[in-house]
Amino acid sequence: MNKKDNFTRELMFITNQEIRNITEELIEQLPDYFFNVPASSTGKYHPNYALGEGGLLRHTKAAVHIANELFSLEMFKPLLDQKDFIIAALILHDGLKHGRTLGVYAVADHPVLASDFIKETCKNKEIGGKIADLVLTHMGQWNTEWNSVKEIMPKPSTKAQNFVHLCDYLASRKCLEFNFSI
Repeated sequence: MNKKDNFTRELMFITNQEIRNITEELIEQLPDYFFNVPASSTGKYHPNYALGEGGLLRHTKAAVHIANELFSLEMFKPLLDQKDFIIAALILHDGLKHGRTLGVYAVADHPVLASDFIKETCKNKEIGGKIADLVLTHMGQWNTEWNSVKEIMPKPSTKAQNFVHLCDYLASRKCLEFNFSI
């Protein structure tokens, strides 16, 4: 499987060729399960389009397209200088959602696992670090162990981190559907 082919359109949103190449290399190293599992194993936390086989992939693509649409708004223009890092982070944010190998359920610290994976795997440490920092905080206020108050990852603290969280959040709302045909 040529994994990056799943993101042909989304990768074109990244204008910096080096960041695009790095993102493609990281996509190719994601676990195979990422391309097949639903975004939510229980169906509780994601809309219908993100359920069933390939649901996590569809959720990820929706988050990227939401970001691309939001970048057209005047209020988000100040983030355009970070757009390539944001798009890369959204493509990779749930890359290890079930851990390094497929577990039955999503793991609570999957943002930490994905962030560490990016830092470890990326040859360009500066670019990898910027993408990893955006991935690390994508869960926003849901930064604790399941059914616990113990914080296991930081909340977003920058505008770019908050933007990544917003796009992921919107892509996971049951009240919003996404049209994949446009």
